[in-house]
Amino acid sequence: MTPADTVRLGDELYAALRDRHTVAPLTERMPGITIDAAYEVSRRLLDRRLGAGERVVGRKIGVTSEAVQTMLDVHQPDFGTLTDAMMFSDGADIPVDRLLIQPRAEGEIAFVLGRDLIGPGVTEQDAIAATRCVRPCFEVVDSRIRDWKIRIQDTVADNASSGVFVLGAAEADPRTVDLKACRIAVDKNGAPLSEGVGAAALGSPAYCVAWLANTLARFGIPLRAGEIVLSGSLVPLEPVRAGDRMDLVIEGIGSASVRFV
Repeated sequence: MTPADTVRLGDELYAALRDRHTVAPLTERMPGITIDAAYEVSRRLLDRRLGAGERVVGRKIGVTSEAVQTMLDVHQPDFGTLTDAMMFSDGADIPVDRLLIQPRAEGEIAFVLGRDLIGPGVTEQDAIAATRCVRPCFEVVDSRIRDWKIRIQDTVADNASSGVFVLGAAEADPRTVDLKACRIAVDKNGAPLSEGVGAAALGSPAYCVAWLANTLARFGIPLRAGEIVLSGSLVPLEPVRAGDRMDLVIEGIGSASVRFV
């Protein structure tokens, strides 16, 4: 793939994000695209967002749970970048028709870093030690790829299928929470929807954060104090539309809610 291809595909995905439309899978049009090349496309997409005035507030790990991997037929994790334009507070109203295309909500644990975390060689213990607090979180993933027909290269290029995220107001010390065993319960429109445990994310959410720090090191990207890291879904993805409300409770951490309008 040439540098011109990187620019063209990154600009195409940015236009799809901005104008709320989908595009054909990149892997159908460029069968030889590699994961590293897809990350270059993602970087171009991010550059366009930053050029429009957004700023980086953290990173996300995607495709961590077996349920999500099976649903998407993507069987390895990836990462994306979070910006301030993607961040909403607990209980927020998310305007679906203005921001999203084909959204799916997932519940997870957000890590807020208290100090820099830079790979390689980062361990789970290092990740916990660098974390100021953990918070309950909804990530609303979205895909600019038509009908979610993605392979790993497609979701990587599309900023790990990032949409928006909602941080619960509660904060907990990660050293006082059993991050592997803590249970999550998600409701949709007042009815129980799904349950999971922390270990659903690659065995441990803290391991996911360590994986991210070490993977980012390959690209020369540090995790900085104050940044937010979304550690991966603990439950299956759930399609949402205007009129839906989602609530979650994570044992030992707290609750979060979001409405779609």
